[in-house]
Amino acid sequence: MSEESRLREEMCSLAASLHSRGLTHGATGNVSARTSDGGLLVTPTGSTLGTLDPARLSRFDAAGRHVDGDKPTKEMPLHEAFYETRSKAGAIVHLHSTHSVAWSLLPDVDPDNLFPPLTAYSIMQLGKVKLLPYFIPGDVAIGEAIRGLAGKRSAVMLANHGPVVAGKDLRAAGQAIEELEETARLALLTRGLSPRLLTPEQIDQVVTKFDVEWS
Repeated sequence: MSEESRLREEMCSLAASLHSRGLTHGATGNVSARTSDGGLLVTPTGSTLGTLDPARLSRFDAAGRHVDGDKPTKEMPLHEAFYETRSKAGAIVHLHSTHSVAWSLLPDVDPDNLFPPLTAYSIMQLGKVKLLPYFIPGDVAIGEAIRGLAGKRSAVMLANHGPVVAGKDLRAAGQAIEELEETARLALLTRGLSPRLLTPEQIDQVVTKFDVEWS
């Protein structure tokens, strides 16, 4: 099996796992990954992550031209923006996960640091999550908003829409977006209960030990 064939299989396996566990639903969510030649594999528009066909993934060459497979997701602007601004990104996952979307709807969350410091793992895997304004799905303005972050955030939350995470590879991006959803779930479960948060000193220890982007 070629390297690209393995990547196609890995994308479909990750997507099916996320879908089967209810982290996205119906025909929502999309995934992309860098190929060894600098191109991209992208999930097709209108597809469900639960039943992707590896042979029908959208294929882009290194110049950004769609060269094979089905028509790509309408969310290409957000994928392109992340790859342009984060040179180490090897994969991107965007979901419509319930708890994170619910958290984005609340009026008093911090848009620059969306989640309270409940666990070390959310800090390690996500850094600070930026809450971006609502945009209509597929709007090129989503890409411009991500470019405006100048590559400083690996995870963003699209208000009233869903999270987007960039990782070094598919495994890292998948694990990080799962951590994001679980952090949102914990935040909702403990909302109004005065949970014991990590202290600034404890946060600094995590940031330093694990070399976390925290600006």
